[in-house]
Amino acid sequence: MYRLKPFGVLNGREVPLIELFNDKCAVELLPYGAAVRAIRVPDRTDKLTDICLGYDELESYRTLDACFGGTIGRCANRIGGARFTIDGRGYRVTANEGENCLHGGNEGFHKKLWEFTCEENAVTFSYTSPDGEEGFPGAVRVEVTYRLIDNQLTIAYKAAAAEQSTVVNLTNHTYFNLGGHSSGTVEDHVLTLRASRYTPMDSGNIPVGTLAPVEGTPLDFRTPAAFGSRLHDKAFNGGRGYDHNYALDGGEGPVAELWCPATGIGLEMTTSMEGMQLYTAGWLTERKGKGGAVYGQAHGVCLETQHFPNAVNCPAFPSPILRKGETLQQWTAFRFFAR
Repeated sequence: MYRLKPFGVLNGREVPLIELFNDKCAVELLPYGAAVRAIRVPDRTDKLTDICLGYDELESYRTLDACFGGTIGRCANRIGGARFTIDGRGYRVTANEGENCLHGGNEGFHKKLWEFTCEENAVTFSYTSPDGEEGFPGAVRVEVTYRLIDNQLTIAYKAAAAEQSTVVNLTNHTYFNLGGHSSGTVEDHVLTLRASRYTPMDSGNIPVGTLAPVEGTPLDFRTPAAFGSRLHDKAFNGGRGYDHNYALDGGEGPVAELWCPATGIGLEMTTSMEGMQLYTAGWLTERKGKGGAVYGQAHGVCLETQHFPNAVNCPAFPSPILRKGETLQQWTAFRFFAR
């Protein structure tokens, strides 16, 4: 089931909050950024708990950084040097992180007001990115469908390049905190990740085009491990925690499990994508969140399924180029549980 509630006004247009709900859990969505605002699931005592970070007002989504819950595009993550070549033609896109392009430029898809349609248990958001937006070639029609069935939220992406080949890499930027959105750091969270390799980066967080084993590094979560002190250890990523892309191992079944021992809440993630950026909010500055909560560094975990960062400039990586006349279809699903 679904229902709409007033949330804000942007440029004279009403921006509602759209809630999908059933007898197991509920998800709140926003047309601004095609974003997830809240996810409420039962803990081990059946208490409903909101497990993602968000804001109480539209203005915070519009003006603040961090991309809370948003759909990221046209190209998620980083493009080194904010430039790439398709079929021998070079393109310059917006450099909004030093010399690099991050999350689509100054106003990526998470800063757009999307159209939407509702079904009984799903919401589909749609947006047409015009030719030249943030420097990206060709118009692209994008649809993102959130579907809630029982205790599983599925996010399905669809994109079509009608007239010109371009780069498309979509993801969702929900910050999970399975202890509850206002519960502080995620140091106690336990992650299991079916990924034996990652993409090494240069000093600007740009992958160099190769894969390396996680074995023997703090990146190894092939067996369950708590984040613990690694989120603040100066010897690991300067005390910023995780902001690393993994090459997911193939095969059936979940590729990731995240679990909080305090509440018993967990999630299993499956996806059609080959990569996942693990981000533990090391650059999240202190700010006011939902219900007066104060968020800060390491208060959330992002599991961003996507093409590898800078893949358009790394021939050995799966290509993020969407060819003229082709349609991209990808999906990620989260199944919530308590134990």
